[in-house]
Amino acid sequence: MESHRIVEQTAREAYGRLLSYLTVHWRNPQDVEDALGDAFLSALQTWSKTGIPEKTEAWLLTIARRRLIDRARRSRVSAEALPTLLAMSGEAGHPSAPSGAELPDERLAMMLLCAHPAIEPAMRTPLMLQTVLGMDAARIASAFIVKPSTMGQRLTRVKAKIRAERLTFEPADAEEIPGRLDSVLEAVYAAYGSGWDEVAAVGSPGGSWAGGGLAEEAIELARLLLRFVPAEPEVHGVLALMLHCEARRAARRDREGNYVPLSEQDCARWDPGLIAEAERCLHAASQAGRIGRFQLMAAIQSVHAQRLRTGRTEWEAIAQLYEGLIRVQPTLGAFVSRAAAVAEAYGADRGMALLASIPSAEVANYQPYWALAGHLYKRMHRHDEAKSAYSRAIGLSAEGAVRQFLSRQLDGL
Repeated sequence: MESHRIVEQTAREAYGRLLSYLTVHWRNPQDVEDALGDAFLSALQTWSKTGIPEKTEAWLLTIARRRLIDRARRSRVSAEALPTLLAMSGEAGHPSAPSGAELPDERLAMMLLCAHPAIEPAMRTPLMLQTVLGMDAARIASAFIVKPSTMGQRLTRVKAKIRAERLTFEPADAEEIPGRLDSVLEAVYAAYGSGWDEVAAVGSPGGSWAGGGLAEEAIELARLLLRFVPAEPEVHGVLALMLHCEARRAARRDREGNYVPLSEQDCARWDPGLIAEAERCLHAASQAGRIGRFQLMAAIQSVHAQRLRTGRTEWEAIAQLYEGLIRVQPTLGAFVSRAAAVAEAYGADRGMALLASIPSAEVANYQPYWALAGHLYKRMHRHDEAKSAYSRAIGLSAEGAVRQFLSRQLDGL
């Protein structure tokens, strides 16, 4: 039904804005989440009978406000918030009631609220991803390399803590923002990484490719954040990083839709405008003299982008940048990527030695490790080990095009 399609589309496009707008005023994310869920359910039940409203977001906002006011009147727990909500409810029938692009974008404020000191630091970013960006536990778990059930339990515990301790989400003071910023940047980049896989074909084979909504939303949030804290170099860094990656989106598939790894991409299909914007961001970040992980990650992508101009990739420079990144942020992804860069710069043997030094328990379910292992074993003519690694990487790949690419490598053995 058309009404159900519109409800689903509005949920994908506006859930984060609606939830953030309400939570900033109500200060209780669980109550807002419940009220917004009721509003979407009401839309499913009502729009098919009465027709789709002209301003769908304003309609949902009005219903959610009413649910929150009813809850406050019944419980009296949040009596101090009732005057604000009553004032908000008066906006609903006013011609200037927020909807669509007019809705105040308070997602960044909500993300800063999720970095509340009472919330466990490790759970601040996942909480932002779920409450602000609408990601489910399974996708968040994938970003943090944990089981979906584990992430779901952790998020449930966080929300239970918020309810049990009656935590109210007060806006962060100016001096508190730098301490909360890292979690926000991590959430923005994790959202981009999740949206990066949302690639869909447009038209027939040979047509263009369009990015997913989460990737676009993450870039939009980074640009908003840059206007909010223009002096923070890591904000420039995360935006530069995402823009460099986004510039290559069209080249990530060939004309038939097959996955193409970065080293084999046709750089003529890269977007020079996005690359230029990324370079400006990276230059602005360097002026602060405070290096950080997102600046280093962006610098690595900048070296890759130079192939558009020089026709070659400076793998030695990339390997050195990964050494710096590991000192700043020693993540599993950085260790695996360093091994890949060293293999390109100095030979497969040296890359494999670095890969083998990573504890096996950490990489058991990490797909990039096994994909790289298969590639290096293949270069070293250790075909049995290459077959085993490729098979494991295929089993761990969530994206169909990547599985097909790895299967072709396996068949080529």
